[in-house]
Amino acid sequence: MKVTYHGHSVVHIETNGKSILIDPFITGNGACDLEADKVKPDVILLTHGHNDHVGDTVDIAKRNGSFVVAPFELATYLGWQGIDAHPMHIGGAHTFEFGWVKLTQAFHGSAYTEEENGNIVYTGMPAGILFESEGKTVYHMGDTGLYSDMKMIGERNNIDLLFVPIGDNFTMGPEDAKQAVQWTNPGYVVPIHYNTFPLINQDGDAFVESIAPTKGKALSAGESIEL
Repeated sequence: MKVTYHGHSVVHIETNGKSILIDPFITGNGACDLEADKVKPDVILLTHGHNDHVGDTVDIAKRNGSFVVAPFELATYLGWQGIDAHPMHIGGAHTFEFGWVKLTQAFHGSAYTEEENGNIVYTGMPAGILFESEGKTVYHMGDTGLYSDMKMIGERNNIDLLFVPIGDNFTMGPEDAKQAVQWTNPGYVVPIHYNTFPLINQDGDAFVESIAPTKGKALSAGESIEL
């Protein structure tokens, strides 16, 4: 399994001959190295409905016929736009041909802002994503504050790679994210959701140093990890 970070919360997983994108916020994301009209994912996984996570999902999915997995209300909203979307909800798991997916809780919000008409569309509960394939488990926490059940998630899952938000203001900051790492006990950690906008600027390298002896790295956009 090859896992690549592309800035903000955008993650690309290549496994079992499939290309999977998580939260493809590409257009308008100065931290991202991708071009929305050139990516060709088979699958898109979404944590929640905020614009900086749904991103280019509709255009990408329509162009490529991508299969989208999302929390129920968000999947319904995307389905109304002609997207092939599979609905899930927190605590639920499903085995797809490309891998096993389970949604975890995330303490955050979830609504899509239609700026052209000033409309905010409620898109259900936000979530984190546990993804398993080839005997490896990736946990993308999505946008969330710290909560104690993270410890249970760590105890019940052998997490090989953790993507944890550290930007503060909208999500956990570095101190809370450090506690999340201790509770989930992952093999490797990559910080996400920081330095995209001035309001969430953080020192990713300093965060990784703070979680030692747990291994990790503040990946640059386009940098990969082999599991």
